[in-house]
Amino acid sequence: MSQKTLLEEVEQWNPDMCKNELRTVLPKLVSIHCRTESWTEHTRILRIIMDMFLPHLRLSELEEECFSKVLPKVVKVFDNLMEEISGQVSGLSSQNPELTATLRNSLQVMIETLEAVAVCVRHVCNLEGACRLSEVRSVPSCVLYLLKNTFQHCKESEGVYNGRLSLVGDLLQALFKEAYTLQKGLIELLDRVSLDDDASKEEVSDIVTVIHNLLDICSIISSLDMALHANTWKFAIKQCVKHQSLVEEHLRHDDIISCLCDDLLGSLSSCLELAEQITQQGLQPHSPEVKLFQKSTKMCRFFANTLVHYVKEFKDFLFSCSPRFHLLLLQIHSKFPPCLGAPSLTPALTEELRGAVLVAMDALLAQLLNFRPFVETILAEKQSFSGDTALAHCLLLVSVLAQLPSQPQGTLQLWCDGKRYSEETPRLSVFEAVFQSFGRCVLERVWPVRLPGVMLHGQAQSSVSLHQHVCVHLCGCVAALPAPQLPPLERSLLCALLQSDVQTALLATDVWCFLARYGTAELCLHHVLLVVELIKSCPGETPQWNHLSLLLRRMLFLMTPTHQMELLERFPGSMEENACLWGHVLLRSLAPEVRSRLEQELTAMAASVTQDWQQGGCKLGTVDRLNKVLWALRVVVRVEVPEAACTSSVLSILAQLWPRMCAEQVERYRPLRQTLCLLLSLSAGLAKSLEPKTISQAISCLSALLPLTALDDVTLAALEFLAAMGSVFIPPDIQPVVLPRLSAAFGSLLSADSWLLLQHALEAFGIFAEVTNHEEVISQGLTSEESRTRVVNFLSKTVVGMEEHTEARLERLRAEAHTLETHTRALESGQEPPRAITHTPATVTVTPAQGAEEQQELTHTTATTTESQDDSQKSTTLEPCPKRVCQESPGWEEAEGHLQAAEAALKAIQALGGAPPSTDPHSSSSSSSSSSSPLQPPHWLLTRLHQLQTLITLITKQGDQDTSS
Repeated sequence: MSQKTLLEEVEQWNPDMCKNELRTVLPKLVSIHCRTESWTEHTRILRIIMDMFLPHLRLSELEEECFSKVLPKVVKVFDNLMEEISGQVSGLSSQNPELTATLRNSLQVMIETLEAVAVCVRHVCNLEGACRLSEVRSVPSCVLYLLKNTFQHCKESEGVYNGRLSLVGDLLQALFKEAYTLQKGLIELLDRVSLDDDASKEEVSDIVTVIHNLLDICSIISSLDMALHANTWKFAIKQCVKHQSLVEEHLRHDDIISCLCDDLLGSLSSCLELAEQITQQGLQPHSPEVKLFQKSTKMCRFFANTLVHYVKEFKDFLFSCSPRFHLLLLQIHSKFPPCLGAPSLTPALTEELRGAVLVAMDALLAQLLNFRPFVETILAEKQSFSGDTALAHCLLLVSVLAQLPSQPQGTLQLWCDGKRYSEETPRLSVFEAVFQSFGRCVLERVWPVRLPGVMLHGQAQSSVSLHQHVCVHLCGCVAALPAPQLPPLERSLLCALLQSDVQTALLATDVWCFLARYGTAELCLHHVLLVVELIKSCPGETPQWNHLSLLLRRMLFLMTPTHQMELLERFPGSMEENACLWGHVLLRSLAPEVRSRLEQELTAMAASVTQDWQQGGCKLGTVDRLNKVLWALRVVVRVEVPEAACTSSVLSILAQLWPRMCAEQVERYRPLRQTLCLLLSLSAGLAKSLEPKTISQAISCLSALLPLTALDDVTLAALEFLAAMGSVFIPPDIQPVVLPRLSAAFGSLLSADSWLLLQHALEAFGIFAEVTNHEEVISQGLTSEESRTRVVNFLSKTVVGMEEHTEARLERLRAEAHTLETHTRALESGQEPPRAITHTPATVTVTPAQGAEEQQELTHTTATTTESQDDSQKSTTLEPCPKRVCQESPGWEEAEGHLQAAEAALKAIQALGGAPPSTDPHSSSSSSSSSSSPLQPPHWLLTRLHQLQTLITLITKQGDQDTSS
């Protein structure tokens, strides 16, 4: 019987005939199928085998008699069909009907092949009882291969057919539909497959291959069909869990996790794009876009929950996946508010996405809290973050803090202790990591971002700053922290406090104060003593010194009166070495008896040091000692009602020191500038109690210094004093001298170029103008239209300039944040950071090697000084002289330069009167003062010139005495 005749005859048989001739005819059909080269005949034979003979084979015979022989040929034919389509598709067009018919025929054969294989799968599924994988081994591999190629072809069809898709579109749809049906049948088949614990290596390998092939299909169909994509993933994970004990050591967990994360992020991105479109267009709830958004949201929820489920089952095999988990959490958090890169959506859409994704991410985080590799990844010492990931990392750590109180001791120790042994992977404690991440969020703190606050007592939930959000969660974790974790917390707080970033230090201060309040009084005392020792060991005024002082100032409020007195007894205010300590405190934080004793000790010490300084000749070498006690004395005058005896003592000190302030010497010597700033601060605190003579002396000194642009520290201190003058009534006898100088001072300061100085000047002028009785100072101080406009805008809170767009403001703040980060890094590395104010005060270092200059006595000044100076009188930076033997005279080689500067200044004064300058290069001040001029010089100028003449006479006499000796 020929092959054709056999096929025609068999097609006429009934089921009984097929059953009777099974052993004879089936091998012949299989043989013909393997030999045939005709695709049509291939499909015909395949249908005969699957429809007519397959139902009569027992389950144990299927693989050996049919599947293992027929299905490989099916795969080969399918490959050939795909190759032919790929080779001929370029010529496809409506003008080439022959090629179109050929390609359509090839697609039709592919569809029929899938239908025949689907019959095979359905038959196995209809068999009663569970089957072993070895009994149908060839089926899954064949079906998965056909599905992968079919779905891939459908996915790439738009590019493959290149605009000619309409010619074969109906067949492609049928092909996809048949593949969809075939996959459903395969899933049903694999559900019936069971593997015992004694399954062979081949069976385990086969099921692992099936799972991995399903993952490959997932990556292909992700953009084709949502339901198919989700069902494929669901079945793949189900198979992993079903055969967990057999396959967990063989699965490619990294690939599975990576695919899940990618699909989750892809679905989330699609949701965000749709949500933005809905928000911008204001679409209605029943629009197609809204329905698609809801479906995409369900996919997000599915992938997020699937990831959590997989991690729960296979966590012990996910050691290398920790960086991917970390990255996923950062990427997801960065797509939601308050991250600045998050899209602007309606609250309803945002909350729907939060419920779908972030809730599952919290569950994922809970699964990973006791997973050491994840902890080491999150708390790695050196991590770089850019853009929104800095805030996302901070929020991730805050989520960790929120969950830590409910964790067992081992998990707490893992997060809180940091690296304990040298063999461990380096990691920070969670507290150190929180402070570091908060420090990186410079832009978010400046913007500022807002986060939901904690709901208390049934009140409406309000939004809070990032600082408050982090602080609340840190304090909540601290409250639940067991005693063994307190030392790591204290180390973290101290490290954060000693950072250069001010806001990070403030956050650490807030948490430390909470710890002091929540703990015992003895713990608070212990911490205060620690801070005190650190303050005393700080090398001068540094950012760390300021941060420690703020913490001490606040913690004193939390101490018991007994412990406050103990602190005072350990560090008495009567000792000069403790001046740097007590200068930080607020006296209202102390108990009455402690405050009274401290005030008395500080004022007595200050009076003693002031007297010693004057009796010692008011030498520059001992000014630093005076400055230390004056700095501590400020706390006495800053209370609302200081004791009368203390006030009287401070006023006496001011009366003694103000006459010693010479404008020229203050300009040249930095220690004297510090003294002047401290006197201004003390005088501002006791402005209402100052003697008229002291007020006149202070105003006169300031009127000579304020025009100098290089004394920013003096300017800032002067503004405090000038603002306090508003509450003082100037006696009539000194008003002609003081009031014009007040007006001139304000006029000069209100025209400052530096925005920082100008802002302080406006604030001081506003305070002065609000309470002063001398209204003429206000009108005369506004010397220019620009100054008047500035003051009016400031008082009316008017913003000058065009309104800045959100994008422009964000870009500007990004640039400023970068500058601030550079400044902070420079401080932490010990380098000199760029100054915010460009005018740098002249710096003079006073050393014992400066010889006679160190020993000179400060000149006793009168109440009048020059209101303005020529540019040639600006200070120059003096370098300290090299060390010399004691008997050697001071270096006079610099005298020539000073004489030339003085000569130029005198000639400039002479030219103001209209007289020609003198040609004698060695002319003295006396000759200048007596030179004739067409204009009569004012009285104050003649007085000042006489003073200069007296100074020249003193210098000449000193030189004569040195020569004779």
